[in-house]
Formats: sequence, structure tokens, C-alpha cells
Amino acid sequence: MKLLSALLAFTATLHAGETKLFNGKDLTGWEGNTKLWSVEDGAITGKTSDSGETKIGHNTFLIWKGGTVGDFELTFKYRIEKGNSGVQYRSKELPKGDFGPIVAGYQADFEAGKTYSGILYEERGRGILAQRGQKTSIDAVEKNPADPKSQDFKVNVTGEVGKSDDIQASIKDEQWNEYKIVAKGNHVQHFINGKQTIDVTDNDAAHAPKEGILALQIHAGPAMVVQFKDLVLKTD
Repeated sequence: MKLLSALLAFTATLHAGETKLFNGKDLTGWEGNTKLWSVEDGAITGKTSDSGETKIGHNTFLIWKGGTVGDFELTFKYRIEKGNSGVQYRSKELPKGDFGPIVAGYQADFEAGKTYSGILYEERGRGILAQRGQKTSIDAVEKNPADPKSQDFKVNVTGEVGKSDDIQASIKDEQWNEYKIVAKGNHVQHFINGKQTIDVTDNDAAHAPKEGILALQIHAGPAMVVQFKDLVLKTD
């Protein structure tokens, strides 16, 4: 019994402060539309189609129910066929839609295309906060009362962490890639296959999330397949 207990403990915690978020067998600990999300070949798998009940009309998510995250490091592997996806962090759950959970907040984006993998996007929020290869700071500003489209924040490009084309060249089409998210205070960083993709300092106190949920995205649009495995959360 002691050996069994030790083995069970190992499946949940690798080292002090490290937690496996997926057991490799089923969706225990996760919540979403099970017509879209399943486990295939030892990986969390999201699938949509171009017709029927798995043709979705809004972005939807699989939410990790193990709590919220603030300062952390998350590593995982992903592969994608067509479409767009990402991992939500420091996010919040909104009222459900017709196709499952809806989430708003920071997103570590990736796609089957050539542009958005690695960017920082704020779902249902401020939009793109750093293009791939950029170092940015987000600052609060006053709205222009004469311009109804004016915003109360500004994205300032302060440098670069790499060339977008070089980062894209290291990403393997329809194969497994490694992603890392690091969030400490108002500073967040993304890495794909060991290459840093963004570096953001979010000084916009009114909007910058400090803590929230983790979730995996299926994006509305053409039929797609996305898979995740080896999700490990590290906290202090």
C-alpha cells in the first residue's frame, strides 16, 4: 500500500511545487463540452467539424478545475491541424455559450498558420498585447473624449526578443511542439521550442490580470484538431 500511495502521489506532483495537470487517460480535473473534447493517444484532444453539432459558433474552452494561478511557470506540448488555439491563463470564466465554456483573459496563442504562434493575446479584452518577437509594455492612458474609438491603454514596443521568421522556422507543422509560459507579477514571457516569443510588462493596473483560471481553447472557424499533453504547472 505504501508503494501504491507513493506512485499515486508521483502522478500528481513531480517535484516540490510541480503539478501534472493531465493524467494521460481521461479529462478528470477538466471541464468543457465533451462533444468537442476527449482524450486520444494519451493527449487532450479538441475537434470541430464543418457541420453538425461540432461546428461551433464561438470560441470555447476546456477549463482546468484545480484552482487559479498567479505567479507560475507552465510547460506543455501541443500539436495542431488547421485553425487556431491557445492556453488561457490568469483568466476568468464568463457565462457559458451554446458550445460550452467561454473564457476571457491572457492567452498564449498558437495556430496552424504562420503569424500568431507565440503572441500574447487577451481574449475578450485588450486584443494583441505583443506580436511575435516583440518586447512590449502596456501602459494606461486617458481616453480622448472626442474619439469614441479611443482606448484607455497603449501598447508600447520597447525592443525585441527575436525575429518572427526565425521563431516560425523552429515550429513544426502538425507535429509536437514545446511551449512554456512564465508569469511573475506584471511580467509575462512565452517560449516555443526553447525560443522566446514575447516579453510583456503590463503596467495597465486597471486591466492587467494578476490571478485567474487556466483553460485550453478551440477557436471558431473551419474544422480543426488540437492536442495537448505533458502539462506541468510549477509554482513557488
